Amino acid sequence: MFPRRAAFLFSLATLALSCGGGTSPSAVTTPTPPAPPTPPATTWTIVWADEFDGVAGASPDSLKWSYDTGDGCQVGLCGWGNNEREFYTTAPDNVALNGAGQLAITARRLATGRYTSAKIKTKGKMLARPGRVEARIKLPSGQGLWPAFWMLGGNHPETPWPQCGELDIMENRGSDPRTTSSAVHGPGYSGKTPFAHPFWLSSATFADDFHVFAVEWDADQVRFFIDGALHFAVNRTDVQRYGAWVFDQPFYVILNVAIGGTFDGDPQSDAIFPATMLIDYVRMSVRQ
Repeated sequence: MFPRRAAFLFSLATLALSCGGGTSPSAVTTPTPPAPPTPPATTWTIVWADEFDGVAGASPDSLKWSYDTGDGCQVGLCGWGNNEREFYTTAPDNVALNGAGQLAITARRLATGRYTSAKIKTKGKMLARPGRVEARIKLPSGQGLWPAFWMLGGNHPETPWPQCGELDIMENRGSDPRTTSSAVHGPGYSGKTPFAHPFWLSSATFADDFHVFAVEWDADQVRFFIDGALHFAVNRTDVQRYGAWVFDQPFYVILNVAIGGTFDGDPQSDAIFPATMLIDYVRMSVRQ
């Protein structure tokens, strides 16, 4: 009915749209939502540190460090479980401040043929809570050396290895001074752990200069850094395919230079001795 009126009304509607009196649904523009705010950068607060300031020849601070000594036999672990050759001491010849703001851990071969070195730890002095631990280190080089910066769960040795958990922040085969590696060990993924990762320098070596090695860990992930760059991350879900996650706990710090054993073999030349690892600082931080 009323076809002329209908046509008239349709013409008015069309005119209104063409003159801006209305908006076609197809022409509606959805406003772009604002970009989410950039999350703030993580702020770390240092809660413990050793800058190794002091006179040359002084021992490391006894309020911060204790020692492992001997060849491991006294704790039923001859060769420290890896067929290592060194005998750890507390002697200044093996571990002392150098007077330039660094700690020197020096591996030596005595005239008797015995290898000596040092291994210091914060066990009984300080436990690092989940957070960040870092050290600035210059490595020695030479086949048969095994310098390391690592941590064991604070419940060790009452909880034996590997159930206690281990975080290898940095370890190096002296025969390959351009490469270091990081790893995690725990129940079901120890020894030749699937969670290990090497890092290569494109030029120079870790014996040429200092580098900063760090780990950050929490209830869900462990992250390893070299000179501020993330090079390896391990997630809780991946670890739990092999065994229990044991990294949501405090750890104590260890620094040592091992000699010989399964990691890099025994030294083939005495010319590499004395071999010194220099530690500029060790710092522990928590999130702000």
